Amino acid sequence: MCRVSGPTIADVARAAEVSTATVSHALNGTGRLAESTRRRVREVATALGYGSYRTPRTRTLGLAVTTFAGSAWNFVAVSYFSQWLTAATSAAHARGYALTTLPADRGAGTPWHTLSVDGMLLLDSPKDDPVLRALRARGIPVVFDGRPADPRPGDVWVDNDHAATTREVLDHLAGSGARRIALHGGFGDEHYTYAVTRAYEEWCAARGLPPLLIPFAPGDAPGHAFDRAFGGRAADAVYCLYDPGARQVLAAAARHGLRVPEELLLVCASEDPAYAQGDPAVSTVTLRPAVIGESAVAALVALLESPRGAPPGELTVPAGLTVRASSGGLFGHRP
Repeated sequence: MCRVSGPTIADVARAAEVSTATVSHALNGTGRLAESTRRRVREVATALGYGSYRTPRTRTLGLAVTTFAGSAWNFVAVSYFSQWLTAATSAAHARGYALTTLPADRGAGTPWHTLSVDGMLLLDSPKDDPVLRALRARGIPVVFDGRPADPRPGDVWVDNDHAATTREVLDHLAGSGARRIALHGGFGDEHYTYAVTRAYEEWCAARGLPPLLIPFAPGDAPGHAFDRAFGGRAADAVYCLYDPGARQVLAAAARHGLRVPEELLLVCASEDPAYAQGDPAVSTVTLRPAVIGESAVAALVALLESPRGAPPGELTVPAGLTVRASSGGLFGHRP
């Protein structure tokens, strides 16, 4: 085994003001330590760029969704991630690799310094991602779903052209008669949220329209975030960035007596097939998670097996807008 050059365990012990034995226990998940001490030692080790011994090749890939690391949310229940995982698992197995999926609540606590994987797939890595710092410190190859917040030379990520997709959706809504389009998002701290919001604001500015940003909250099933906009008729169309968004819009529209699509148009970025069966059927944007997952695995395996031949940078997967009744026309108008 080879050691990643850099700080030693003694350096970590000095910085954390603990013994080297405490550092060893904290990083290996052993010993009887207070959780606060264990967490602090890991944070210090990550900040110093300490990397423990790399394990031999395991022919195992790891997968983590780190957007809300440390929160116990079930990302597998979200259609995007479930499709991504299914495709990635098949792609890994086809190439002779196992795929280990880590639960979201382990994002801040998993002993990343001892994780036995050859490479990692990180989905929606946010700014200052502690998991990414630990993986970089160990020199473990990483491929991202979504552009990393601070890409480095040689980084590889798979993503959609979110700016082009946002313009397509907004042009479609405007062509269907919408004049006051709201963006329902702003929850995550990953590239997807920022890229779509920036494209939306630029689209509005080019047309002299004030942006209307409505914050998404996962637990807002009644859609109370829309009360002000819908009560004052400030919005006649909504583009939702997250899977539950359209259900929240429909709930809020019903409470405010707004008919969809006659008085309110709606498009949601979602892979949920139930949206096609609703009344009205909801227009959706697919980010093609199965294609992204398969492409990410292929890129990671290429990094592991042919590191000099794998192209760095972005691999783009086109998104797709499926128009249904919820955005077909406003006040009887059809494009």
